[in-house]
Amino acid sequence: MTLTTGMHSVPAGHIATVVTYLQMTAPSNTTPKTQPAGMTVEQETLELENYRALFRAVGAPWLWTSRLVMQDDTLREILASTDTELWIIRKDGDPIAFFELDFSMAGGCELAFFGMITAATGQGLGGSMMALAQSRAFTRDTSVFTVHTCCLDDPRALEFYIKAGFVPYKRKIEVFADPRLQGVLAKTTAPQIPCLT
Repeated sequence: MTLTTGMHSVPAGHIATVVTYLQMTAPSNTTPKTQPAGMTVEQETLELENYRALFRAVGAPWLWTSRLVMQDDTLREILASTDTELWIIRKDGDPIAFFELDFSMAGGCELAFFGMITAATGQGLGGSMMALAQSRAFTRDTSVFTVHTCCLDDPRALEFYIKAGFVPYKRKIEVFADPRLQGVLAKTTAPQIPCLT
């Protein structure tokens, strides 16, 4: 369905967001960068509890919930798949950021998730994470590397992806039940997004 021009009502208890889809067909930045002192980055396999704890720590301020509500068996299968690469950034051993690559599409790679805890922003991690993500994305038979972000994400996200070499090619409107009203996240989460019943 294509929306017509004008205002459209959002059902009570729901949120609407504009999703922008971006892609690149060749890496624009794969130069390895030295991690700040005390920080490490490694491909890891996490137990579901630890994965969801990191996902929540990184994504709750932006209302990320997909992996919090996913069935355990489904998530376990995704994380164990050879089509998935999970990279964790740790500071003094504690996880502070991650990115996840999905190679399940023939000839494609999706940057499924990319983010860091709020306290880790502004330390130059984004650039080094993105350089590694691009390098890894094109290690397989990849002809297109994609990502999508929405207006609920960090306000710097879209500009960051464009500066990293991704090109916007499509927009969609997503409407979904407010996870704070569903009990998935606390009602005090993401106070910048009004919680309307």
